[in-house]
Amino acid sequence: MKKPLLFIVLGCILAFEATQLSAQTSDSIVGTWKTFDDDTNLPAAIVQITEKNGVFSGVITKILDLSALPNCEKCTDNRKGKPVLGMEILTGLKRTGDSYSGGQILDPDDGEIYRAEMKLKDQGGKLDLRAYIGIPLLGRTQTWIREK
Repeated sequence: MKKPLLFIVLGCILAFEATQLSAQTSDSIVGTWKTFDDDTNLPAAIVQITEKNGVFSGVITKILDLSALPNCEKCTDNRKGKPVLGMEILTGLKRTGDSYSGGQILDPDDGEIYRAEMKLKDQGGKLDLRAYIGIPLLGRTQTWIREK
């Protein structure tokens, strides 16, 4: 009789822990995200966002747009001519309340580096990225979709 009760208790603990882990994941931008092309709205790339010491960054882990250039020819910094696959394009984001700001994002298509702000939507399933030069009003917003 004690063993079945023990299994039930352990099962409840594991279920609770899984729920807590899922909740933590959905309230953070850490994870894998599908990006979309601004012009065609077709999938463009997969970006892996990680966090280290409260600072978030993102790396392209897969290119989905077959017409995309393999190297960042238009980049003007140390990434010029480097492969886009594996490239860190998102840097310096910090969490401020329920949004993320203070970072920069590189658009490998035009080589431009923009200021970046992000905010989770739809219980963490979507991520709105606002990229801009100067002030947020003078920019564009993309919606990324969390990969499962």
